[in-house]
Amino acid sequence: MPANPSAPVLVGDEPGSFPHSVLAERHPAVIRQVRGAFPYGPGQHRALDALLESCAEGVIDDLPAAAPDRDRWQDWGLGQYAGHSWFDVPWLWSESYFYRRLLEAVGYFAPGPWQGIDPFRPSKIAELDSPETDGELAALDELEGKPAAERADALLHGSLWGNRADLGFRLSAGGAEAGPPVPALVADDREALWSLLPPSGAGMLCLVADNAGRELVPDLLLVAHLLAHGHVRRAVLHVKPYPYYVSDATTADVVDAVRRLTAAPGAAAEHGRRLWAAMADGRLTVRAHPFSCAPLPYADMPADLRGEFTAATLTVFKGDLNYRRLVGDRLWPPTTPFADTTGYFPGPVAALRTLKSDVITGLDADTEAALDAAEGERWRVAGTHALIQVGT
Repeated sequence: MPANPSAPVLVGDEPGSFPHSVLAERHPAVIRQVRGAFPYGPGQHRALDALLESCAEGVIDDLPAAAPDRDRWQDWGLGQYAGHSWFDVPWLWSESYFYRRLLEAVGYFAPGPWQGIDPFRPSKIAELDSPETDGELAALDELEGKPAAERADALLHGSLWGNRADLGFRLSAGGAEAGPPVPALVADDREALWSLLPPSGAGMLCLVADNAGRELVPDLLLVAHLLAHGHVRRAVLHVKPYPYYVSDATTADVVDAVRRLTAAPGAAAEHGRRLWAAMADGRLTVRAHPFSCAPLPYADMPADLRGEFTAATLTVFKGDLNYRRLVGDRLWPPTTPFADTTGYFPGPVAALRTLKSDVITGLDADTEAALDAAEGERWRVAGTHALIQVGT
């Protein structure tokens, strides 16, 4: 990232802006969804109501003294931002802390019967078991006779566009998936990505996952293909250590997705068995580093995580939130080179992302002008455009 970036950090204090709409509209919708997802008791209902009121009119509160991660959140900025309006601190920070407070409200971290219960699990499972997922898995059978390179490209695009299944995005997107046919990518570094993962490769892939359900399944299918066809010897799947941003993937979601594949008919089951075997023998491992839920850019990653990414042949960041954290949650001029914002990263890095927030880098001037002329600013947040970007 540039040493002194001039692009402003995104904040949700401007009515009508996308960050403001997330804080003012999406977060209350998430609270209502969670409130109805389980038969929570009166104490949890009061805590959810208090969080709803705080988001609308209140200020950021500290975590309880007994919270297991209070010291970590203090290091991440809680001491600086407590007492401020949710709308007046960096958007990335306020969004992340909202989900931490939501888990506090439902008793996720506290000893008791609700400890460790994912408040978003009903939505995740419903999506994973949907007819749409059945249709996507059935399509794998059509790929079986295709050349390996063609299958690899199809699975890469499946992983890329699977991001449109993001549950949190759909809460406020007004049915984004029912839009026009998928348009061309606004940036396509596909050839550079494959050059880093040749069929005779023996390296390691790190994939920083985004959402569970119908997005995680194509991510896993891509990993299965890369392992089976020798593009990498080992893969590490980075997930969240606890439920986050409605649909972000946890270890439990990985297990659910692999089980879903193994129970499916046709080629999907074979992919599922390969993934199960790869996890059993260590070729595929799951990592849930605490920093995966940090309200900070990856430029601030701790030394142990930096070391893991240094050892990777390629690290792939999936989804919109991970992109914001990778390049910095700033209103960059869209033509800012992707390499400039990721120069701090300790190895080759790629982003697979559908566009759902204002942050964007790496576009050429003609592409930016054409998008602005056709859609105004809507193209940044509608989830109807995507990119594949690589920095080495």
